[in-house]
Amino acid sequence: MTDKGQFESGHKVPVTHQSFPGKEGEMPNPTPLFDEIPTSDGKSQKYRAADKLKGKHAIITGGDSGIGRATAILFAMEGADSLIAYLPEEEDDAQETKKRVEAYGQKCYLVSTDLRDRRNCQKVVDEAVKVFNGQIDILFNNAAYQMMVDDIKDLSEDQWVHTFNTNIHPYFYMAKYSLPYMKPGSTIINNASINAYSGRPDLLDYTSTKGAIVSFTRGLSNQQVGKGIRVNAVAPGPVWTPLIPATMTDDAQKQFTSPMGRPAQPSEIATCVVFLASSDSSAISGQTIHCNGGTVLNG
Repeated sequence: MTDKGQFESGHKVPVTHQSFPGKEGEMPNPTPLFDEIPTSDGKSQKYRAADKLKGKHAIITGGDSGIGRATAILFAMEGADSLIAYLPEEEDDAQETKKRVEAYGQKCYLVSTDLRDRRNCQKVVDEAVKVFNGQIDILFNNAAYQMMVDDIKDLSEDQWVHTFNTNIHPYFYMAKYSLPYMKPGSTIINNASINAYSGRPDLLDYTSTKGAIVSFTRGLSNQQVGKGIRVNAVAPGPVWTPLIPATMTDDAQKQFTSPMGRPAQPSEIATCVVFLASSDSSAISGQTIHCNGGTVLNG
């Protein structure tokens, strides 16, 4: 690790390890940033909100930490309430997210559940409908699983199925169950990945699900855009989240950077989610924002 600031070129993350899914509260310093964005000198400033989501209600899956936590915080700063779905083992992180969201004056509801079961996806939507009085304005499909395996011969069938059951099937269920409570102006944002475009070899199952998410985004957009409901995706590159110490080898962590000379912070991805959730992106649907630190890819 260097002594460079987290928004300065040359910053490197510390090489550490946790068991999956990783805990935000156990990450080493410097910890991820959630409500700060970079300035031109490589420093940071507090995110400046403008009531872009005032009065809106959002569901965020995997909202306990990382990109999900940052999104919930920025949504709160922009005036939106959130309902966060998270795994039971992430309870401590989820409570911290709730605390941070409510510090900005918005409500944050927590649902501890495993979204691999479609009945639990319905449970999350039912709870959102209850606490939001039948109004769902934003769905951010974000929860994901990854684990590095270098070669297909070593990638177990069980891991392949588990990754698909975690990364793509709940996106379908959550969208299907939420759409009856959405109206013109509502938005769905799916978290894809740079790996869907770069074809990362040591994350074959994860990469495959992220490609499915991009295609799901395009198809669902074509279905819903005529109804006034927009569907888009973000495709982050390297981002400093608990998945890094929980799933990556020493060598992968040492190489964890981007053309900008550093990994992104969760707040930098969350700003893109805010954009897609707000009317600022009113002419955008079926698209993917490549918030990947400068890697140029064929879309």
